[in-house]
Amino acid sequence: MALSKHINPDRLIRESKEKKSNHHHLTGADSDSTSHPYGARYGTASIPKFHLPTKGASAQTTYQLIHDELSLDGSPCLNLASFVHTWMPEPADKLMMENMSKNLIDQDEYPMTQQIHTRCVSILADLWHAPSTHQAVGTATTGSSEAIQLGGLAMKRLWQERRKAEGKSIHEPGPNIVMGANAQVALEKFARYFEVECRLVPISVESKYRLDPKKAMQYVDENTIGVYVILGSTYTGHYEPVKEMSDLLDEYEQKTGISVPIHVDGASGAFIAPFAHPKLLWDFKLPRVVSINTSGHKFGLAYVGVGWVVWRSKEYLPKDLIFELHYLGSVEYSFSLNFSRPAAPVIAQYFNFVHLGFEGYRAVAKDDLKNARLLSRALEKSGLYTVLSDIHRPKVGGVLQQSVKAIGFDEENPENYEEGLPVVSFRFSDSFQESYPEIQQKWIQILLRTKGWIVPNYELAPDLEKVEILRVVIRENVTESLVDRLLEDIMEVTQDLTKQESPTNALNLLGKHGHRHHNNAGKMDEGSALKHSGTYSKQC
Repeated sequence: MALSKHINPDRLIRESKEKKSNHHHLTGADSDSTSHPYGARYGTASIPKFHLPTKGASAQTTYQLIHDELSLDGSPCLNLASFVHTWMPEPADKLMMENMSKNLIDQDEYPMTQQIHTRCVSILADLWHAPSTHQAVGTATTGSSEAIQLGGLAMKRLWQERRKAEGKSIHEPGPNIVMGANAQVALEKFARYFEVECRLVPISVESKYRLDPKKAMQYVDENTIGVYVILGSTYTGHYEPVKEMSDLLDEYEQKTGISVPIHVDGASGAFIAPFAHPKLLWDFKLPRVVSINTSGHKFGLAYVGVGWVVWRSKEYLPKDLIFELHYLGSVEYSFSLNFSRPAAPVIAQYFNFVHLGFEGYRAVAKDDLKNARLLSRALEKSGLYTVLSDIHRPKVGGVLQQSVKAIGFDEENPENYEEGLPVVSFRFSDSFQESYPEIQQKWIQILLRTKGWIVPNYELAPDLEKVEILRVVIRENVTESLVDRLLEDIMEVTQDLTKQESPTNALNLLGKHGHRHHNNAGKMDEGSALKHSGTYSKQC
């Protein structure tokens, strides 16, 4: 038997099962079924994987079987790859369970739920300095991905209306939208799904791995429907300079008469900047910003399933994107991509607004950034890693780090550091790579996973794709004690690699185990999608 030959585990299980004496072609054991260890105790037959079982099982049995299978998932608490929030207080859990069956679209049936939705929109409009918070226009979404589509659609429709009023074509050469090559894949999805040319602005070390406003202006013309500016790059956590982009577009309008709006993708940063960096100009204080989106289930601290988009005022949401619905006995209005939507995540968001208030959100944001700075400094002090994110670097022009305390520097105030998300992006230091060229950085991800940590290793955006980074997202549940343990494990696995006699062979084998074959039923085959464009499309 050749060891290199692929072994199909499903076939082995099928061939090794004990045969029933009364096997029947309709009710007998199925080759595509799985036996669970509790099967004998609960008296259940093998459970089919890919079709409905002939007979069901009790609710308790079903719960136990599925619960046990899901234990193979990684721990959400240790998933440092994700921006998505994973914990809420017990009263919030109770509130969500009480309202789990409510459909947000049924405004007439659940009027108080709709009132809560409206309050959330107004709270966000006020937080982001909209001209009139009482007349705020916005909606809940499933997440930032849907919210970004809505913001882009509104800008596209306004561009079309303006072109038609000027007697110009909307098809030749057609609309385009400008964004940094570091954009999250949802932004590029808008361009591809809604037939808008996507103009990706290359990033560089000098631009801090994010959109360079001056370079972006080279991509702007009369067919540009808008510019996506990201408040918190998914790669390194850097805020893109909204104010600088706005100023350049103001100058462009003065010279050409062409007005190009800004949509701020604040998926994460729109719930960090108002509390940790209140002096930063990025929101509706800038007239050029016409819409903002965010994810309530990221630093909005709600469970997954809620995002938001808010427009500056009604004039920036075209009327033909709003649908009047005569449904379930009332007239309702909808301007979202989804129709039915669970109300519970929206209620969870409102719970946080009331429970935490401004000071509570500020305390969480400050604590997240403090722990991110702690990890950043420790990694750099080790000499093994270089940190690409800048939130731990003081904004003290020309003053040496050693003299910071002497000038009365408040080390716990996030406003004294470079603005950004509580994200730590790092790579092997140049000296480490020179000393150990055979060690691959991706092995750190694999070895940390054996300890429970989920820390992704991936390439930067186009033009810097040869640079690989590891990234840690510091959420509310990533406490100082967890940061301490994480650092110990990073140091341990890194130093152990340097001690191995043959790390290449050992880790190559480990890497193959980390990407072992799984049954691909229900999945797309490799090559089913278009070639990767470079925008961030990994777990986020």
